[in-house]
Amino acid sequence: MSTTLTRTPDQRDPAFTGRRRLRGLAWLMVRQHRAALIACAAVTLIGAAWMIHERATMLDTLHRAGWPGKTPDTLDGPMLQRLDTSFGDVARYLGYLPMLFGVFVGAPLISSDQEHGIARLVSTQSVPRLRWLLWKLGFALTLVVVTTGVLGGLFGWWWRAVRPVVSSNWLDGAVFDNTLPVLIALTLFTTSLGIAIGVLVRRAVSAMVLTFFASAASLLVADYLKPRLATPRRVAFPLDGAHPAVLDDAVQVDQWVGTASGKVYGWGTCVNDAATDACRAKLGIVNSVWDYFGYDQMATIQWTAAGLLLGASALLVALIVWRVRRQAL
Repeated sequence: MSTTLTRTPDQRDPAFTGRRRLRGLAWLMVRQHRAALIACAAVTLIGAAWMIHERATMLDTLHRAGWPGKTPDTLDGPMLQRLDTSFGDVARYLGYLPMLFGVFVGAPLISSDQEHGIARLVSTQSVPRLRWLLWKLGFALTLVVVTTGVLGGLFGWWWRAVRPVVSSNWLDGAVFDNTLPVLIALTLFTTSLGIAIGVLVRRAVSAMVLTFFASAASLLVADYLKPRLATPRRVAFPLDGAHPAVLDDAVQVDQWVGTASGKVYGWGTCVNDAATDACRAKLGIVNSVWDYFGYDQMATIQWTAAGLLLGASALLVALIVWRVRRQAL
């Protein structure tokens, strides 16, 4: 009589896969960056729940007060201030995301591996350097896209529902930078910037400090260039007349006074003159002239900004790949 001996696989055996579903570099990315992965998951879930709750609460309060049947200027002022403050708080926290991703995800992503010899160790385990690098970049940038995509989409959904009653106009950083697609593109840029600085510096802490200042400077430059991404429109209307309908939800860029023929003067012309009306009559000033961006230009400006940021991010990623492939690990 023959017998068949079976051996229960030993989980300590390297050949045993057990219940592990991730292998190779996928397992390494999750294992090595599990803190960042958990933090991003927590931020996404908590932030999403917070915004959904705040949106529902805000709309419920406004509807009980009679909006949209009542115009915002007829509603209770302290109530509007309280709701606007809660909206601004969420916007402020979202505004930290590009900096946080750049400093805490981007800067140490590769520099930490280089500093502690992990990159050299991985390259000796039959893993091509380019493959390892692409996994690192893909993991970090995927975290950025998922986290900011969810939060930016929900924030835009909230803002569009309460747009007439919040003080932030659509060109303010509180709205423009925190809604899609700008939030994703801006955070991809700061993260790529942090990775590039880390690759050049090769020290995690130094890279994080430099990324903080470089990201802050980049955000200031982006804010300065934002109103220059499209051409403002111009409208003229009687000096003391009502604003035309085209200025509803518009963002004022500049203000002038002008004549019927279209000649414009600075908005303060004749204001301090002893005889203001006589001064205006002499110059032929009869109109108030506004340069403005219409609400329908928001999408164009946002996608232009996002395109420039994504292009800059792509250049940084190309620099990272080129540099890592050439330098010693």
